[in-house]
Amino acid sequence: MKRIPREHRVRRFHQAKWDEPVIFELSQPGERGVEVPLVERGIIDEVGDGISQIPAGLARKKLPNLPEISQMRVIRHYFRISQEVLGADFNVEMGQGTCTMKYSPKINERFARSPKMAELHPLQDESTVQGMMEMTYKLDLDLREISGMDAFSFNPGSGTQALFTQASIVRKYFESRGEHQRNEYITTNFSHPSQAATAAVKGFKIIYCPADENGYPDIEKLKELVSERTAAFAVANPEDTGIYNSRIKEFTDIVHAAGGLCCYDQANANGLLGITRAKEAGFDMCFFNLHKTFSIPHACGGPATGAIGVVKELEEFLPGPVVAFDGERYFYKRDLKNSIGKVRSFYGVPPAVLRAYAWVRALGAEGLVEVAKIACLNNNYLYHKVLQIRGASAPFVNGRRLEQVRYSWEQLKQETGVNTYDVQRRMADFAHHYWTSHHPYYVPEPFTLEPTESYSKAEIDEYVNALAHISDEAYTNPQIVKTAPHNSTCHRIEESVLDDPSQWAITWRAYLKKTVQN
Repeated sequence: MKRIPREHRVRRFHQAKWDEPVIFELSQPGERGVEVPLVERGIIDEVGDGISQIPAGLARKKLPNLPEISQMRVIRHYFRISQEVLGADFNVEMGQGTCTMKYSPKINERFARSPKMAELHPLQDESTVQGMMEMTYKLDLDLREISGMDAFSFNPGSGTQALFTQASIVRKYFESRGEHQRNEYITTNFSHPSQAATAAVKGFKIIYCPADENGYPDIEKLKELVSERTAAFAVANPEDTGIYNSRIKEFTDIVHAAGGLCCYDQANANGLLGITRAKEAGFDMCFFNLHKTFSIPHACGGPATGAIGVVKELEEFLPGPVVAFDGERYFYKRDLKNSIGKVRSFYGVPPAVLRAYAWVRALGAEGLVEVAKIACLNNNYLYHKVLQIRGASAPFVNGRRLEQVRYSWEQLKQETGVNTYDVQRRMADFAHHYWTSHHPYYVPEPFTLEPTESYSKAEIDEYVNALAHISDEAYTNPQIVKTAPHNSTCHRIEESVLDDPSQWAITWRAYLKKTVQN
C-alpha cells in the first residue's frame, strides 16, 4: 500500500453524535441543581422581599416554565452538545471568511470571568468602577492612534449596530445643519449588506456604486452618483473580496466635494493594523469589530462590540455617555449636545472592552503591525495554494489580496455538477468549517476564506488539502460530495423548510404550540 505523506493527507475525523434531547425534555418535576436560600429577615426589613413592590401588571400569574434538572445532568447535557459542534478551539477555522475566527488568548478569558468583572453592575457609582473606566478610556486612546479618529464610543454591541450608529450620526448631523435634502446613502456591492440595511432603517435611499472589471468600486460611476442629495458614502476597504483600493482617498474626496460624509467599515482590520488609517484615507467615521480584529470570541453573535470612532466635528453626535478623564478621575461625559442617544443598553459590553484592551497591550505597536503582516502573508499563501486546485478561481484583479479572498467554484460546478454548498457539507467530514458569501452572490458559487495571523503553514496546508481532496472527489466520484456530510452530527437535511415560517420554532414554547396544533 502506497504511503501518503502526512503533508498531503486529509484528517481522519468522525464527529461525536449523541441522541441528545433539548433540556426541557430532560426536565423531571422536583429535581434540583441548586436550592436557593430564603431571603434573610434583616434584608427583608431593610429593602423588602423584592416581590411585593413589583407592579401588579408586571407580576407573573404563574411561575416560569423552567427545566428542573440536577447539576450533574446539566453538565452532561451541555458537554455532549459541545462535542457536536465545530469551533476555533477545536478545528482549523479559517473557513468563516469575513467573520474572522482567530485565537483568543485564554488569559484574557480569565480576566473577563474574574468576579471583579463578572459582578460589575452598570448602575454602580463611578467611584467604584474606576479600573474598568480607565481601561475603556485607554482603549479609546489606542483606537484613536490606530485609526486617526478623535473620539470613540463602545456603546454599539455589534458591527451592524455600529453601522446603524454611523447612519444615525449622518442623519442627525445633516438635520442639525438644515440639509434635509440629503437622503441618499451610497455603498458598494461588495460591502457588508448591513451597510445598506441599517441606512435604510434610518430612512435613507440606498444607492449602489458597482464594481469595475477588476473588482474595485467604479470611481467614474461614483462621480455620476454624488449630488446635493448625497448624505454619505459607506464602504469597506478592502471589501469582502480582499481587494484593497489604494485610490480610496480619491473616492472620499469626491464625496466630500459634494458635501457628504464618508463612513469606513473597518469591522475587519486584520491586514491594516499600523499600516494604514481611516484618517489619512479621508474618512469621517470608522468602526472596528472588537470581536474580529481585536481577538474577542464571536460566541454565536455575542458578546460583541462595534467600537465607533469619529472626527472632532462629529464627536458631539456619538452615543453617550463616553468615558472621559480630568487628570484625577474617570467619569461619564453626558453633555454631548447632539448625541444620537444609546443604540443599546447602558455603556456597551465591558468584558469585550477588557479583552480587547488586554490584547492590544500585550502586543504593543510593533505586535499589531506584525499581526497585519502575518495575516496578509497567510492569506496570500492560501490564495496561491487554492488557485492550484482544479475547479477553483478568484475573480477580478490578479495579484496579492489583503486579509481574505472570495473564491469561486464556478468551474467545478460547470464540469462536475458539484456546487459550493456540496463542498461546504463535505468539508465538515474533515473537521473544517467553510463559509460561502453574503447574499446576493455577486461571485458565482462563492467561498470566502480568511486564515488570519493565528494559523501556521501546516494548518493552512491541512485546510487546502481538504479542499483539493474534495475537488478530486468531485471529478472522480461526485456523489460522495453531493450526499455529504457523512461523518458529521447530522446528515443532509431538507432545507426548503428554512423558507417556510410555519415550520420554524424559535423557542421551546413555540415548538410546543406548533406540535400541538399539528
